[in-house]
Amino acid sequence: MAVDQAAETRAVPDGDRTLETTGRWLLGGGAASIAVVLLGPLVLVGRAGLAASDTVASDLVSPPSIVLAVVGVVLAASGFVVLRRRHLPEVRLKARMATVGGMALIVLGPLAMAAIQGLVPYTVIVDVLLAPTTFGLVIGGALLGAVAAAAGYVTYRRMPTKRSREQAVSGAILGLEAVVFAAIFLVFTRLGNPDRFVFHFANIEFLRGSGDVFVRAAFNTILLAAVGEVGGIVFGLLLSILVLSKRAVVRAPARVYINFFRGTPLIWQLSVFWFGLSLGLGFRFPDVRLGALHLSPTYLAAMVVFVLNTGAYAAEVFRAGIQSIERGQMEAARGLGMTYLQSMRYAIVPQAVRRVIPPLMNEFVILIKDTSLVIVLGLAADNFELFTQAREGYSATFNASFFTAAAAGYLIVTLPLIRLVNAVERRLRSGLVGVI
Repeated sequence: MAVDQAAETRAVPDGDRTLETTGRWLLGGGAASIAVVLLGPLVLVGRAGLAASDTVASDLVSPPSIVLAVVGVVLAASGFVVLRRRHLPEVRLKARMATVGGMALIVLGPLAMAAIQGLVPYTVIVDVLLAPTTFGLVIGGALLGAVAAAAGYVTYRRMPTKRSREQAVSGAILGLEAVVFAAIFLVFTRLGNPDRFVFHFANIEFLRGSGDVFVRAAFNTILLAAVGEVGGIVFGLLLSILVLSKRAVVRAPARVYINFFRGTPLIWQLSVFWFGLSLGLGFRFPDVRLGALHLSPTYLAAMVVFVLNTGAYAAEVFRAGIQSIERGQMEAARGLGMTYLQSMRYAIVPQAVRRVIPPLMNEFVILIKDTSLVIVLGLAADNFELFTQAREGYSATFNASFFTAAAAGYLIVTLPLIRLVNAVERRLRSGLVGVI
């Protein structure tokens, strides 16, 4: 690819090199315009928060700051490990981005937490959003985006190479996006009611002191989803083997189970499993304490339901993965004298597992969000997950900023996982043997 681009560049006449340079400038201008429109107000708000904060030192070592720093360390370390290995150029590029992003998160994450803590009262945010400086910054970004969009539209047909044409088009699109975001911002601040919106959805005063409880809620969310996913994978693999049996008497119970748990809502399963067992049958889950970890009966019941539910979905994933393996693999294994179970264990399942990794990871991301449904069970206070914690905060203050904090928590957890799923899918499609 690099050789083709070099040959293409050498083939460009000297008179057209100015257009190539114009393409790069258009791309840079479009990127700069959208960065100014989107990041400019955020930077100004963060600067105001740092200026108003009188506890910057303590905020830098708060639980959320530590969590962000740990995430940054993990990203930087994983990127560094990949860079030390020999990989394709695009893999190394992503590893560099992960390393740089992780190092930036280590520094900027705690600073962002400190800035957020300083945004009290909420009018600090409103004043920044309505300030002439912010207005001028957004208008400037919109004008820059409009120029990039117009210039890209006019010149992209005359670009001498495919690369320069793509740069011009990308710069024009980024410029248009900057104009659109600027228009939304201006409508919100000039025609809307930013004071009321910020008070109800971004009021840090109500969230002060809640950092540790939200970190604990995020841990409970991840633990609940992880137990459900791991247990569901093991259970689902066993179910998939039963479903693929040649005997109908073996297939039928497994198929009934899978159809039932896939066909009924998860919230129904949680409700019936807990209230039906506890009230109808008098069954009681134990109250488990493992050091500082407390697993209340309702929390354990939710774990069991998530395992049962995920097992049904994982069974279908494994079934599809196993059936995607060429029939000759089974015939070859049986030809070597293996039994059916030995053939599945040593020949078929190991190959199928590699193919089902991305969908199982997608199921894990979905399960993290589905943990919010345990709100119907009434968890103990130290087992609250993110949504329940937000609901409790809202019930005490009637302020929706707790739901905003919960959304941020879900995004912090799920976005890296979504990125990881996409990376694994690309790597498996490339035909490489390993995932890492």
